[in-house]
Amino acid sequence: MARGKLRIYLGAAPGVGKTYAMLSEAHRRIERGTDCVVAFVEHHHRPRTEVMLHGLEEISRKEIEYRGSTFTEMDVDAVLRRAPAVALVDELAHTNIPGSRNTKRWQDVEELLAAGIDVVSTVNIQHLESLGDVVESITGVRQRETVPDEVVRRADQIELVDMSPQALRRRMAHGNIYKPDKVDAALSNYFRPGNLTALRELALLWVADRVDAYLTEYRSAHHVSTIWGSRERIVVGLTGGPEGSTLIRRAARLAEKGAGGEVLAVYISRSDGLTAASPKELAVQRTLVEDLGGTFHQVVGDDIPVALLDFSRGVNATQIVLGVSRRRSWQYAFGPGVGATVARDSGPDLDVHLITHDEAGKGRGLPVARGARLGRTRVMWGWLVGVLGPVLLTWLLTSATPSVGLANDMLLFLTLTVAAALVGGLLPALASAVVGSLLLNWYFTPPVHTLTIADPKNIVAIAIFVGVAVSVASVVDLAARRTHQAARLRAESEILSFLAGNVLRGETSLEELLERVRETFGMESAALLERAGETDPWTCAGSVGPRPCQDPDDADVDVPVGDHMSLALSGRVLPAADRRVLAAFAAQAAVVLDRQRLRQEADQAKELAEGNRIRTALLAAVSHDLRTPLAGIKAAVTSLRSDDVEWSEEDQADLLEAIEEGADRLDHLVGNLLDMSRLQTGTVTPILRETDLDEVVPMALGGVPEDSVELDIPETLPMVHVDRGLLERAVANVVENAVKYSPPQEKVLVSASAIADRVEIRVVDQGPGVPDDAKDRIFEPFQRYGDSPRGNGVGLGLAVARGFAEAVGGTLSAEDTPGGGLTMVLSVPTAPQRRTEQPDLPATATS
Repeated sequence: MARGKLRIYLGAAPGVGKTYAMLSEAHRRIERGTDCVVAFVEHHHRPRTEVMLHGLEEISRKEIEYRGSTFTEMDVDAVLRRAPAVALVDELAHTNIPGSRNTKRWQDVEELLAAGIDVVSTVNIQHLESLGDVVESITGVRQRETVPDEVVRRADQIELVDMSPQALRRRMAHGNIYKPDKVDAALSNYFRPGNLTALRELALLWVADRVDAYLTEYRSAHHVSTIWGSRERIVVGLTGGPEGSTLIRRAARLAEKGAGGEVLAVYISRSDGLTAASPKELAVQRTLVEDLGGTFHQVVGDDIPVALLDFSRGVNATQIVLGVSRRRSWQYAFGPGVGATVARDSGPDLDVHLITHDEAGKGRGLPVARGARLGRTRVMWGWLVGVLGPVLLTWLLTSATPSVGLANDMLLFLTLTVAAALVGGLLPALASAVVGSLLLNWYFTPPVHTLTIADPKNIVAIAIFVGVAVSVASVVDLAARRTHQAARLRAESEILSFLAGNVLRGETSLEELLERVRETFGMESAALLERAGETDPWTCAGSVGPRPCQDPDDADVDVPVGDHMSLALSGRVLPAADRRVLAAFAAQAAVVLDRQRLRQEADQAKELAEGNRIRTALLAAVSHDLRTPLAGIKAAVTSLRSDDVEWSEEDQADLLEAIEEGADRLDHLVGNLLDMSRLQTGTVTPILRETDLDEVVPMALGGVPEDSVELDIPETLPMVHVDRGLLERAVANVVENAVKYSPPQEKVLVSASAIADRVEIRVVDQGPGVPDDAKDRIFEPFQRYGDSPRGNGVGLGLAVARGFAEAVGGTLSAEDTPGGGLTMVLSVPTAPQRRTEQPDLPATATS
């Protein structure tokens, strides 16, 4: 047995009209023939709510004795025995009297749903379990009766019953909610304007979660690519340190405050390899930002603030999130730091957020993945140690300390040389060895203050000193170079691994790959160029960035890919060491381009196959559906022309009527075929103008019997911006389809309503309906679901209707009719100059 469906009316506070809305829905369903009963409804002696119970079947409640008093609860067994199609169960969060079948009423509802009974229920936002603390902090009242959020979230439909605080207080003052003796206390306590406003915001935000999910599905289904509302693009600067996760989460919260916010995490590695970044931390942070819906980027740049700002402006970012520096206070003497530099140079178009964290000011410590080649700062310090260090040491040994002997003097000078090698590399160490040897000779080797060395042993000692200094400096410099090579290769391997993984999984388009090239190498633009032959001109297969190159000769860097393709970059000249990675990017770009073209060829083959299928279906339609009315017309005409039978006037009228009906059917079928042909070839050119639905919809009903349609088009609807003829044809096809599948005794309802800047035309039938998995197929050409009870056709009506709807900027979709049947929703835009702000929220809003 299929599980029943749960529909919940959610309110911000008592008295907004949840029970009234639920009972109104019950009356609507009963009018449509649905078996609906009242399992438990509490009207609280409110006259208007109590009146709504008239005409509804109520299941007797179960009486329970508790502590000498008699209480009534919903009789679950009686409802299950009655087995209605729909049961109304009020106050979902209610706690049952001890001795009941279940502890909570929502558990009773779960039993009804499991038995295949649809349930309509009510609940207030303050009864949701996760909001208990928030509601208590707002109202000062702890809610003892709660319902798990998951129970409400699993509902098939949630309707927000909304009312402004002022209107709710007026309703309270009029005595429509509580008795007069309780009104003043309620208005001055729970029903204060601030409380009601906060509760209303909670309800709207909670329902908005469901609306967002629906909106995402809708935009995806209708291929909506534009952003609705302002969009924040936030760049998070990562260092590979432990503070990265904090920055990412903060950026995600900032992005949530704006519609369509996007988070881009970027790690900038120097051109000589990774510098103090933990690969493990980066991997964790990459996973975190992707889990939060953002993207991770890695770019190369020696000047981190400039690279970060270039990347941010390249992606049109609006905000940059950085962590407070981990440097200690004394380290700021060497520069303001990345955060201060970015904030200073960001300009008025970029907001910079400096986020505090637990690691601020604690120092960087030893890097997990040590940098490669010695940087500019270290080389400068190496020269200072190598040149000034021996001078200062000489001053100390000659003036501030007693003589320690030539051997010890050499060891001290050798220590400075080793320090210069460790800090600055080979050249500063060599300079230190030269300066140190000269100073040793002048000040400490007899005879002093001359470059002459009297004792041969001292000559050997100084030579050994110079040799050791040069050897140590060479070893340190070699180690630095090897470290640089290893770090660079690791950086290259990470980039290539990421690139290959994305390409192999088919997750990267050509433009995305070129953008990755541009980001990685810090270029202004990147383009993939190709030509058919050696003498043919170059054409651009794909490009990113401003002013991409149109010829490899105009590029700052170009990498040939085969004989007739080249990757051209502009912005700066790259070192030769970068061309190896760039060549891999170029090869992958060629692979991606080939894959895109193969996909396009596959799509074209699919279109050809679809065309063959349509032609086959068209032949079948011509051979059957078109020949049927022709056969009727031929038979009627032959009968009229026959001299063997004397036809009465009544018989002649019937035969002429048959001819007319056959001709009308033939004209309708041929019209749909022509319309479908126009849509397939893209020759439909709508003429959009302001149109009143009162002038279009009645004209579209000419092809159906007069008593088969009930029309409900309010006169207050705004004008719509459509092509009148196309809209009329679309409505006519939808209505004819609904009449065809509706039972003879049931009328098709055609109604219209305004929602925001659109008008929805709803065509509601009580026919057999369509399963969810077939709702999209019915709009395909030559598709007919099931057996048509009346009439025939080639299955083009709904396909033509959707095509015309989309041609005028509208949509056509199918929904289930409550109580059985199918509802077609045709949504069209209103006229721009007639759009006005919507009034206060209605009593009910569907999520």
